[in-house]
Amino acid sequence: MSGHSKWHNIQAKKGKADAARGKIFTKLGRELAVAAKGNPNPSTNSKLADVIAKAKAANMPNDNIERSIKKAAGEVGDKDYKELTYEGYGIAGSAVIITTLTDNNNRTAGDVRAIMSKHGGSLGMTGCVSYMFDTKGVIVIERTPALTEDEVTEYAIEAGADDVVTSEDAFEVYTSVVAFSEARKLLEEHGLTFLQAEITQIPQSKITLPEDKLELFLKMLDKLEENDDVQNVYHNVELPEDEEED
Repeated sequence: MSGHSKWHNIQAKKGKADAARGKIFTKLGRELAVAAKGNPNPSTNSKLADVIAKAKAANMPNDNIERSIKKAAGEVGDKDYKELTYEGYGIAGSAVIITTLTDNNNRTAGDVRAIMSKHGGSLGMTGCVSYMFDTKGVIVIERTPALTEDEVTEYAIEAGADDVVTSEDAFEVYTSVVAFSEARKLLEEHGLTFLQAEITQIPQSKITLPEDKLELFLKMLDKLEENDDVQNVYHNVELPEDEEED
């Protein structure tokens, strides 16, 4: 249960996350509030518990998490947020999946279409690229002297994980969507701290873009991620190590 890790340079990733922290917390806050709507108790709401774990992995303070959950009965309750997923193509036929939380479908679709079009891409039909990705649970654990590969592998097997990928910096535990919540809970019970814990889209293979096209693709990613309605952007482009997101 091991292989080559995609989790490079944890310190660089932390630095990048710190720079974008305000934006990340705003998006996580909305995701928490929507997940908590109708049931703000993570003990009986597994989706909320998963989003809390995702928020903690992003170093979101507990006060912020609690505030966002309380909003579920307040301002978020006044808005009908919907989870919508868009699929399409970036420059040079690259595959892109964009997940959103929005209270205005037309606004969000228009914004996403305009951003992609401006950067050499286009929106496509549902299913046009999703077949090129696998939906997986990913839990990333920072590697420390006190934590051995054998321990993590043992915990992962106990948790019903599909795979563990190790590197000098981290352990990546991969699960099915169905097994993710229980696996996350069990690993937490073993006292492990997560750098990442979420359901994600993993490309089955990646493509390499020439430098000029890569530059335009990165600008498109930045513009999509700056959009308030966009929660996640997944793609199949091989990025420079310091730009990698997963």
